Amino acid sequence: MGKKKILVTNLLPEEGLKGLYPDFKVIAPKDRAFTREEVLELIPECQGIIPAFFKVDKEIIDQGRNLKIISNYGAGFDNVDIAYATEKGIMVTNIPETVTQATAELALGLMISLMRRITETDRLVRKDSYEHWGTTISFLGTSLEGKILGIVGMGRIGMATARLAQAFGMQVIYQKRKPYPPEVEKTLNIRYAPLEELLKEADVVSLHCPLTPETRHLLGEKEFKLMKPTAVVVNTARGPVIHEKALIEALEKGEIKGAALDVFEFEPKVSAELLKMDNVVLTPHIGSSTLETRTIMAQACVKHIQDFFAGKRPTHIVNPEVKLNLD
Repeated sequence: MGKKKILVTNLLPEEGLKGLYPDFKVIAPKDRAFTREEVLELIPECQGIIPAFFKVDKEIIDQGRNLKIISNYGAGFDNVDIAYATEKGIMVTNIPETVTQATAELALGLMISLMRRITETDRLVRKDSYEHWGTTISFLGTSLEGKILGIVGMGRIGMATARLAQAFGMQVIYQKRKPYPPEVEKTLNIRYAPLEELLKEADVVSLHCPLTPETRHLLGEKEFKLMKPTAVVVNTARGPVIHEKALIEALEKGEIKGAALDVFEFEPKVSAELLKMDNVVLTPHIGSSTLETRTIMAQACVKHIQDFFAGKRPTHIVNPEVKLNLD
């Protein structure tokens, strides 16, 4: 019997994938991501798939009639129809530990860029606009030191973001489904606050929760009205956690001061209103986009596939009710 075939949907660091080649036949793109049509054509012969920035829906799963494992390239897994994969007996894994530091760094970078107006003034310099140069008060920003950072979703990435923010002198409050014990809060110098209280107190609201039916549109019209008019929101989680139309209205009305977004409700489409706002910083979903992180992510996906086909249960299984099935 020949080598099992693994489909990789996008360009990933070769160093990250090299562990697959000795034991598997790897079907990977050479110079661009596979299109959906190409994936539909290729997947019937494959036993595993690494979907990188690719939606694995019912049609893809049905075409993957030999699929045993979906080794998802990301901490989140809202791009995979988990319920249908489970119904078909296909194991789904994710890699929650690999993107932590890179995403936390981006959250802080977006925060600093927004509050110190870095990208806004960068655009002016590139236009040779010297009217507001130097020591004038036209482009006064806001310091991070002494400000209250409200973290929504205090998991691995939220915790890493808190540590980085504290290095800048920020105070950290957080919201999660189950608060940490008091002794942990004391050690980490953080304080739990219910969402409404957090929104009222925070100078910066940073989102780090997964996208679930409960968190979809977690921040909407009502929530933005609770925030300080001087507050800003940072989103490196998932776009639909924010009701984008409500965010735009809150920015237009001055209900909040600004926003920094790496993810969008209808990405890759970005609302035209956001593109025109100087008090908004935008990046194209690059939370994990460092060479080091993307390589480690690929290696983690490879390890899940290696373990699965060696008869071992992978470390991070999204649907643990699915049993190992190598037949």
